This record gives sequence, structure tokens and C-alpha cells, in this order.
Amino acid sequence: MKTTHCLPVLLFLSCALLAPNARADAPRQLMWEDLVPKTTAVENPFAKLKKDQLLALSDIASVRERLARGEKVSALDLEDEQAATRRLSQAGIDVDALLAKRKEMAEQKRAQSVAVNPSLDGQVVRMPGYLLPLEYSGKKVTEFLLVPWVGACIHTPPPPPNQIVHVKADKPFEINGMFVPVWVTGQLGAHSAKKSLYFLDGSSDIDVGYSLRATEVEPYKQ
Repeated sequence: MKTTHCLPVLLFLSCALLAPNARADAPRQLMWEDLVPKTTAVENPFAKLKKDQLLALSDIASVRERLARGEKVSALDLEDEQAATRRLSQAGIDVDALLAKRKEMAEQKRAQSVAVNPSLDGQVVRMPGYLLPLEYSGKKVTEFLLVPWVGACIHTPPPPPNQIVHVKADKPFEINGMFVPVWVTGQLGAHSAKKSLYFLDGSSDIDVGYSLRATEVEPYKQ
């Protein structure tokens, strides 16, 4: 009798122990911003400048960059650059320091666009996006790029590499055109690569930040 009374308790404890494991095996749902590594916010020195000061700084940078490339610059452009530099200096603005910071920020932005989130490597995930076919037979696609917006890589410039996922599907997925909205589930790899995308008039190599082996591809539904 004692054993009989203990059975419901044991079954309850067994279920309680197994439940967390079942939840842990569920794919992590990602959105596109999750693919971008988090960075520490830095103060933007240009935010304090007035509109006319920003325009003057941009003109100065343009002339100096042309000179650095060895291009011919007119005497009028040189005079305008010198006058703009004097005006900003008189307003207490360090032109050289700001231009150096501008270059540094541009390099940081470029580096951030190709950086991947290493914490996602090897995780089983589920994420939405638009399907751009790479390998297909008829209407069945087995390899594609997952991109965050319609037209990416074809009608508009490609997104940053960390906003493109190269997907290989275990099972062919039927499509009726390009940029089909889908949910993709599988193991994510955070490894940079290049993939060739073919058009009617040529091809283009696309920098890709992530790969995914899809165990499931399904039509997008909220």
C-alpha cells in the first residue's frame, strides 16, 4: 500500500525534473538585431555641432581627401577649405581632431558591420527572414540566403555580412518566387564566408556572416 501511495509523487517529481530539459532543447528565437554584437556606446562629438558647422566640416574633409588621393583641387576650393577651417577654429572647434575621430568612427562602423556574435555559434535557433534562392530544382530550394528585407542583394545593396545567413536545408522547400517570407529553424554557425549569387546578366560574391543547417523551413506566420 505504501508503494502505491508513493507512485503519484514519484511521477510528479520525474515530470518536474524532465520539464526544464525539454524547455532547454527548444530553439532560441532570434531577431535580426540579435546577430549584431553589442558594443559600448561612445559619445558622438558631432552631436554638439550646428548644421552649418557640420556642412563646413564635411567640405573640409572632402577637399583634404581629394588632396590625399592626389586629385587636382581648384584654387577656389582650397581657399574655401582654409576659410572654413579658420571659422571653425575661431569657434573653438579642433578640426584636425574631429576629422581623425570621423575616420575612427567610420572604421568602427565598418568593423561592426562584419563582426558576428560569437555567443550564438552552435546554438539551435528559429528566426524569420526573406528567402533568396541559391540552389534549387524547379520550385524546390535546398540552399538560400536569408536576408532581413525584400530586394536585398539584388534590387538594393547587400546588407552587412552579419545581417545575412547562408542556409542549407535538410529537406527541399517549395517556393513561388524570390524573397519568400519564412521561418527557419536549425543550428547556427558564426563563421564568415563568401557566396556567389547569380543573375540573368552576371554574378556577384556576397559576404555572409552566418551559416545555418535548417532542420525546418516553414512559411512565415506571426
